[in-house]
Amino acid sequence: MTEGQGRPESAAPAPLSPADRQRVRAIEANWDARTPVHLASRFYAVADGLDPARWFAPFEWRDMGPLAGRDVIHLQCHLGTETLAFAARGARTVGLDISGAAVAAATDLAAKAHADVEYVHADVHDAVRALGGRRFDVVYTGKGALCYLPDLDRWAETISRLLRPGGRLYVVEFHPLLNALGLTPGPGEGPRLLLRHDYLAGRGALRRDAAHTYTDGPAVQGATECFEWMHGIGEVVTAVTGAGLAVERLRESPELPWPRWHGMVRAESGWWRLPDDAPRIPLMYALLARP
Repeated sequence: MTEGQGRPESAAPAPLSPADRQRVRAIEANWDARTPVHLASRFYAVADGLDPARWFAPFEWRDMGPLAGRDVIHLQCHLGTETLAFAARGARTVGLDISGAAVAAATDLAAKAHADVEYVHADVHDAVRALGGRRFDVVYTGKGALCYLPDLDRWAETISRLLRPGGRLYVVEFHPLLNALGLTPGPGEGPRLLLRHDYLAGRGALRRDAAHTYTDGPAVQGATECFEWMHGIGEVVTAVTGAGLAVERLRESPELPWPRWHGMVRAESGWWRLPDDAPRIPLMYALLARP
């Protein structure tokens, strides 16, 4: 198949249900409200000078290969703190996010960093329309993105329509086991990590209403309601292969880019892992797939 021919077109995926569309609108409003808190947080530390490379494990660059001169899109990019790393490696870079406030902030951060990045405000489910049918060599997504998607089949079909022949999808995401483990112990339970949340899908949307996010900083002002969906690795792989993509590599990693739990220690990579006397479990995974 030549570049000009492109991937055979499939029918556009069915629209989200009215209930899920309403939930997605709530997610958009919540991330608009989160944005100023995240901009001011020590977690993102944008005031201290951006260091986009700190959000990437070394294996990510090995898996993706050379990016100079390639078209890369980062889906659900939030503030673009990771997106800038693709531009720094010479890629023609696009970031897409559902939050208009985040897109505005990301555009400003890119300008201050003198980075050539185009940002698009759109729900990832509508990315094909929002991007005018453009195709990319690499579609990158993850690190806390998939949990905000109600329909992985639709998501995967959207990605298949964004990739050009010879392109690759690269998902680097928090492991479902990480999401299933409780962040803090309950009364009288001690410091052990316990299974508290679903690993697998099947129970529908999980509604959250919290004034504080995963970062430090003040309370969110405005929309605090948000929704999340659990997606096991099997569900992700099934959605990707169902959209006509072939999984080439699947990694599991015991490290995170920040210390989520008290007592985590620095790994040689600079990321964080559980101490040596803790069970060795996956905290992130990376999936590479091609059309």
